[in-house]
Amino acid sequence: MLNQFLLGRLLLLSCALLFSVAAKADSLPGSSGMAQGIYYQTFGTGQPVLIINGGPGLDSAGFEPVAKAIAAQGFQAVLFDQRGTGRSPLAKIDADNIRLELMVQDIEQLRQHLQHDKLIILGHSFGGMLGAAYAAKYPQHIQKLIFSSSGGLDLQFRDQIAERLLNNLSMEQQIKMQMYQLRQRSGDESESTRDQLAQLRANAYVIDKTKAPLIAARLKVVNMTINSLVFADLDRMHFDLKQQFKSFKAPVLVLQGEKDIISVETAKTIAGSFNNARLVLMPDCAHYGWLDQPQLYYNALFAFLRASPEQNS
Repeated sequence: MLNQFLLGRLLLLSCALLFSVAAKADSLPGSSGMAQGIYYQTFGTGQPVLIINGGPGLDSAGFEPVAKAIAAQGFQAVLFDQRGTGRSPLAKIDADNIRLELMVQDIEQLRQHLQHDKLIILGHSFGGMLGAAYAAKYPQHIQKLIFSSSGGLDLQFRDQIAERLLNNLSMEQQIKMQMYQLRQRSGDESESTRDQLAQLRANAYVIDKTKAPLIAARLKVVNMTINSLVFADLDRMHFDLKQQFKSFKAPVLVLQGEKDIISVETAKTIAGSFNNARLVLMPDCAHYGWLDQPQLYYNALFAFLRASPEQNS
């Protein structure tokens, strides 16, 4: 069993990895632009589906295959790099510039720039938390809301992440992780140590271990400064949206892997906070439904996207 320091470090790193990754897909033409310093891409035409990747502290690069799959269904999929990441740089990354309130306003400015009255929002992992914050402030601009392996509507979801991450690793992998974390604690910040930790942690995020290298490649590019600033802001504001959606009328879909590092209880709490929500639990699935259970994930997602408001009720 890892000691409390190591469990705490696992928790910090786990929160950093609430991000988006996907396998390569066939090329689908898209366009790109800038909206008030925020880089975005669009794929396809039709009702807009804004995809919010996780992190925090990561760009949207890993979500292009998901965007293209949605676009192929007759929607306009929109990706954007959150402030300070990817092609949305900031002159200074600090507590004044990295705040949830500003991230919500970035989405609103993007909506106005694209001239969409309403958005379908798909938020994965931390992206679900950001999407919920936007929906709480601008419910009139939400057509549908989708939580994909989402962080919670409050911060209690963090309590179980370290333990659930360990449960998804073999005993041998846990021992190796402890060894490399002790090396880092002793000042070893070598590339080889970071690589080994990334490869080990990646195995906790997917059941299909052939997909782990996709995740490991992204673990090393998390901007931990942004990540820490965002969670510090959430702690400061006592982030809790569970009571904010009593009069929210838009349909909600909650997609959750049963073996995710985020618990099923968190997903149930999210669904229970809305009047019109459907929860889809995916067996043999961890943090990435489209990697572990692509048929289940996409079937549920596309059916929800295509359904009329009456059918979603």
